[in-house]
Amino acid sequence: MSADAVVITGAFSYTGNYATQLLLSRGYEIRTLTYHPKRQNPFGERVQVFPYNFDHPDQLTQTLCGASTLINTYWVRFPRGESTFESAVQNTRTLITAAMDAGVRRIVHLTIASSSAESSLGYYRGKAQLEQAVIESGLSYAILRPTVIFGLEDILINNIAWFVRRFPVFGIPGDGRYSIRPVYVEDMARLIADAVDQSGNTVLDAVGPETFTFEELVRLIAGRVGHSVRLVHLPMPLAYVSTLVTGWFVGDVVLTWEEYQGLMGNLLAPGGPSAGQTRLSEWLADNHERLGRQYASEVARHYARSSENRSSVG
Repeated sequence: MSADAVVITGAFSYTGNYATQLLLSRGYEIRTLTYHPKRQNPFGERVQVFPYNFDHPDQLTQTLCGASTLINTYWVRFPRGESTFESAVQNTRTLITAAMDAGVRRIVHLTIASSSAESSLGYYRGKAQLEQAVIESGLSYAILRPTVIFGLEDILINNIAWFVRRFPVFGIPGDGRYSIRPVYVEDMARLIADAVDQSGNTVLDAVGPETFTFEELVRLIAGRVGHSVRLVHLPMPLAYVSTLVTGWFVGDVVLTWEEYQGLMGNLLAPGGPSAGQTRLSEWLADNHERLGRQYASEVARHYARSSENRSSVG
């Protein structure tokens, strides 16, 4: 195997696809781990496809042998069936151990901004546990902490536009003053690819140059797509129930209770310098015609071909 071989989890996923394209352009040999090894491979022979094999660590180790770097985006957005945050933590620990046994030298690990081992939210607590596992692995590492990753394939921004295009009223949970600091998917892909090229240990909040309150974000999207909408502030429980009902109609999980708590707890707008250059306000001006034309379903994207909730970042 080439010394420039990189293994990435979820090369066919939203963010993983962009990162894989960039790494291929830089001359890396790419292998991917996926729950769907028979899914159509958009990269053809340029990307080798292997199953995760969490239940067979020796096979997982064999897949990683000869690779210099592991890019890990594996996680679950919400518990579903046997797939839980706890099982995702255990699977990721298995992956890290397999990388160590295979002689991988570096890991680029995608997590979430504001992760904390003391968090009451399983998503954020599990992410923090895995950050610590990466640090304690002894491998060279880059830990990247994105917030909301926007782009044409994004779910959150697209679906806000979808709702705005179709309904005269949009429900804002609470006062709408909690903030989001989104990062562009191509900027995120560059951070991933650059982290492969670099050495040394880093922990970076992968955030964009603009910060919006949630209400400002909805108003901006409505203005860009050219639809006026009445914003109605709702108590958090009522807003959550409304998304449950909406999710039933569209066959999707719109937002989970933990995602509401993370959003309204200002966990998606860390301070510090910007890691991305692309401004959402400008990107919306250039792409508003295509945004929100179709509903982007998380369930259809990640789970339609599997009975379990298994996913990667984005």
